[in-house]
Amino acid sequence: MTLPFSIPTLTTDRLTLRAPGPQDWPACRDFLQSPRSAFVRREALDEAKCWRAFCHIAGTWCARGYGQFVITKTGSDQALGLVGPWDPIEWPEAELAWTLWTDAAEGQGIAFEAAVAARDHLFGTLGWTTAVSYIDPANTRSIALAERLGAGIDPTAKSPFDTPVCVYRHAAPVHSSLHGGCTRGVQAVRTEIQPEGSL
Repeated sequence: MTLPFSIPTLTTDRLTLRAPGPQDWPACRDFLQSPRSAFVRREALDEAKCWRAFCHIAGTWCARGYGQFVITKTGSDQALGLVGPWDPIEWPEAELAWTLWTDAAEGQGIAFEAAVAARDHLFGTLGWTTAVSYIDPANTRSIALAERLGAGIDPTAKSPFDTPVCVYRHAAPVHSSLHGGCTRGVQAVRTEIQPEGSL
């Protein structure tokens, strides 16, 4: 049975942002059990909890109609991380979130290129007017990325955490040709979910 909605594929000069699929499970599990994930989890995760987190990522597309994209280099299907809207029920407002899953993916501008594409999708295709990014104060790479994206600290924003967190605010661009958002060269291609499941 085909699910009654589609997940877009976003492309940039170097990257393809696609739906999460079962082939991404090993890389996601390894990330969640590595020190790199300390900024995005509250406790150590065994394989069962990693599986539930992975299914949460995929299932958000069904529950919300949008979700995070798997980052890949165009021409390779190897998952490098996630980027896109993240909106658990306990979040005060929707987040633009990103992760890179390995050290090898750092230092190439991948996170920035992917985040620009995802942000443009949120403000353009989805018609959002704002989004936040919740960032651990010790996560200097993510802070630098948020600031490079033009986001700024919002001292009035609420946080879903009981520990210190920087809340960066992304404002929608004023001028654009795409539903009040911003395109900056990102191409969106609709891809239907097949019965065997893209999630």
